[in-house]
Amino acid sequence: MTGSVPSDSAGEGADDGPHEDGALAELGYKPELKRTLGNFHTFAAGISYISILTGTFQLFYFGVSHGGPAYWWSWPMVFAGQLMVALCFCELACRYPVAGSVYNWAKKLGGPHVGWLGGWMMLTASMVSLAAVALAYQVTLPQISSWFQFVGNGTGKTDAAANAVLLGSVLIAFTTLVNAFGVKLMARINSAGVAIELIAAIVLILLLAAHITRGPVSTLTNTFGLGSGQGLGYFGAFLTASLASAYVMYGFDTASSLGEESVDPTRNAPKAILRALIASFLIGGLILLFALLATPDLHDKRLSLDGLQYVVLATLGPTIGQLVLWCVVIAITVCDLAVHTAAIRLMFAMARDTNLPASARLARINPRFQTPVLPAVVIGLVGIAILLINVNQPQIFSVITSIAIIMIYLAYLMVTLPMLVQRVRGRWTTGGFSLGRFGLPVNVVAVLWGLAMSINLAWPRAAVYNATGPQHWYLRWGAFLFIGIVALGGFAYYWFVQRHRTGVLASHAAEDTDSGDAATAP
Repeated sequence: MTGSVPSDSAGEGADDGPHEDGALAELGYKPELKRTLGNFHTFAAGISYISILTGTFQLFYFGVSHGGPAYWWSWPMVFAGQLMVALCFCELACRYPVAGSVYNWAKKLGGPHVGWLGGWMMLTASMVSLAAVALAYQVTLPQISSWFQFVGNGTGKTDAAANAVLLGSVLIAFTTLVNAFGVKLMARINSAGVAIELIAAIVLILLLAAHITRGPVSTLTNTFGLGSGQGLGYFGAFLTASLASAYVMYGFDTASSLGEESVDPTRNAPKAILRALIASFLIGGLILLFALLATPDLHDKRLSLDGLQYVVLATLGPTIGQLVLWCVVIAITVCDLAVHTAAIRLMFAMARDTNLPASARLARINPRFQTPVLPAVVIGLVGIAILLINVNQPQIFSVITSIAIIMIYLAYLMVTLPMLVQRVRGRWTTGGFSLGRFGLPVNVVAVLWGLAMSINLAWPRAAVYNATGPQHWYLRWGAFLFIGIVALGGFAYYWFVQRHRTGVLASHAAEDTDSGDAATAP
């Protein structure tokens, strides 16, 4: 990439507007969203979506319980695979910095049908992710104080699940209000939250490092004797434990999804994607490593029950531990805010192409807040509805999270696979960010990685999809059933109903767009 990095000031970089608007016109859209976000804002959006404190504190127990301390090695493994995907996305973010990035990229590379299915999978996954992230409040707040356990005393079979739904609904209501009031308010809250999260994460790393009691070789041990009696032995246990890392490192495309509201996104978006992923890998990897090296006892069953919260409280003491947990609450809040924000841009992008019911209303920009308000409300209500449906399900977290992540990996595949086809056919042309001769091998690895992890995530493990009895086949195969229904049902609706209406809404079409390609708003 060439050129200087623009200032975060909305005023600076204004001369780049015509170039960015030209990229929009190439896709058939006129510029409508106000460019107010600088490069730290876009970086913050990507890193808050990944949200290291949220992911590590929410999933440490899962990784340790299924893979022991050696599960840590899944962290660099997942990073290496996701880096290949991110590099492909960087090339696309440079060429097409547009709202609903994954949807528009899939449409541009694979055609309208692939684009719709990719967008539909990503939109559904985003709404499920909104609910899944909101559930993380339950993992942290009751450990800060029992006052946050509003439902029962936490010992009942469904107390934790019901309380998680209550706390999660409050969080989603908050993110709905913030996003409805415009991107500037969202960016300010998100950037402040990310700054707190990064500072807290670095302080946590230093504090854990000061309490190390064993060497790194301990991460090569299987302290709980996991994998015995299984067909694949410890390798099978490790594949299950690796889901704890796979559940964290995604969402880096958010930086590009805010491209229509960013200053000079063709340069900033690729940088933001890579910076968010690399920073998350380094910070998260050190937190997990030092937590394993500092925990009082690697054989303590509380590691696989209370997770990182137990390590922090036991190692750093209740006062410092609770301060760290409050920072985790902030991280969860801005993570859900970023997930909601990205989902809104995706719904807006699909509606702008008349690819959703009530598209004209969903694509309408509020003149006061300069943001699509209705998608914020609709996505928030769907997220709360997902929580309410599962109010009495004690295994709600692992099931909801797994299904959401699988759909996101599949949506990413609907970008990287058509991109690979374009490269093989010699039709791919790069912009300012180019992988050069490494583009083809990186793209091949990205596709293979996406396929492998999608299978690993969806594998019908009782530990993930039917963790508590009684055992049912439809729970074990829940990922295939749910995703199959969403994909086939959604695409059937698109094929028989919506595809006949597809076309850029006239009110959003670029001035030089042929009127025959634009849909008239009802």
